[in-house]
Amino acid sequence: MTSPVWHPFTQHALMPPPPVISRAEGAWLWTDKGDKILDAISSWWVITHGHRHPAIMAAIKEQADHLDQVMFAGFTHQAAEDVAHALVKIAPKPLAHVFYSDSGSTAVEVALKMALGYWRNNGKPRRRIIALEHAYHGDTIGTMSAGARGVFNAAYEPLLFEAARIPFPESGREDETLKALEALAPDAAALLVEPLILGAGGMKIYPPEMLRQMKAICERHGALFIADEVMTGFGRTGTLFACQQAGITPDIMCIAKGLTGGALPLAATLCTAPIFDAHYSTDRAATFFHSSSFTANPLALAAARANLKIWASEDVAARITALGAMQEKALAPFLKDARFENVRRIGTITALELKVPDPGYLAGRGPELTAFLQARGVLLRPLGNTIYVMPPYCVTADELALIYGAIAAAADHFA
Repeated sequence: MTSPVWHPFTQHALMPPPPVISRAEGAWLWTDKGDKILDAISSWWVITHGHRHPAIMAAIKEQADHLDQVMFAGFTHQAAEDVAHALVKIAPKPLAHVFYSDSGSTAVEVALKMALGYWRNNGKPRRRIIALEHAYHGDTIGTMSAGARGVFNAAYEPLLFEAARIPFPESGREDETLKALEALAPDAAALLVEPLILGAGGMKIYPPEMLRQMKAICERHGALFIADEVMTGFGRTGTLFACQQAGITPDIMCIAKGLTGGALPLAATLCTAPIFDAHYSTDRAATFFHSSSFTANPLALAAARANLKIWASEDVAARITALGAMQEKALAPFLKDARFENVRRIGTITALELKVPDPGYLAGRGPELTAFLQARGVLLRPLGNTIYVMPPYCVTADELALIYGAIAAAADHFA
């Protein structure tokens, strides 16, 4: 029987029925037929310590025995309080307030609304949002508006607002980015960036110094600085948060994916006191009007609390450093392989372009690469011809060898 399920980012007319995943543990997935697949992209970048981490699973089960759900408007619960305090403790100072939501897109949507509310409640008519060229921030209306325009959102153009774009800071062309931002910042509400690396925009990497200079321009002109750390947060770039490598604190910071270790959907938008204070008033019209029915779900917050305890009690940073070194070693042969270009790494993430005649995202090569790699027991989902590896932190050197062996085999087959 044909499944009624409509899958995300899937052209069902071209794709075979997907495998049924019945079990997961560590860096591995198992299908209902017993096949093993190495999860080399952390199930869309969410799994950090590994699938079904015992402490996180136990915390979810324990929470389920006491409280499953309660509306968060007018009530609170201990897990939400504990996680908020823990996040403020580990986040760049002086981020001081935590607003919960349920996905990366909504975390950024919340940030945009916070920024616009800040200016409106302060009586200043700043509305312009600035974003980087090639950016991707999500699939809700506000996040699509701030993201790069193209085939992903062309059908929804009538719904989108105009955002100002500044060039991505390509090596040797950084001044173009800074000059463009300098021109736009004086009347901007906020600059929204993915710090150090663009995710779905092609795994494009830029240095911490550029992030530092962009923040300085925003400060000089009073524009708010929003860091979309949905993908980069929780160690992916080598530090807990990518902004820490630039020594900056955003006015607003968005986190999701790794917040629960990848176990359950949860997001948070952190902000500084002035953002909160702009919405703190005896005038109810100044309220921050955003919510969802499952805001601060106790089961998800229990998972987040357990995840943050892992970060506090275990040397996760050393694990990340070791993984970065293993990634560097595994990637080294591809630096001399003429079939690849722009071979790169930041923290635990690597990326490289396979030289093929049809490199675009919508060309057939991306799905073909995905199918080829999956047939060899490796889950990778290339962005067109850009192959990237973003594994859970529990992955071993032998497992990395399997991943890069499959990539080399793909080059033998396609290049």
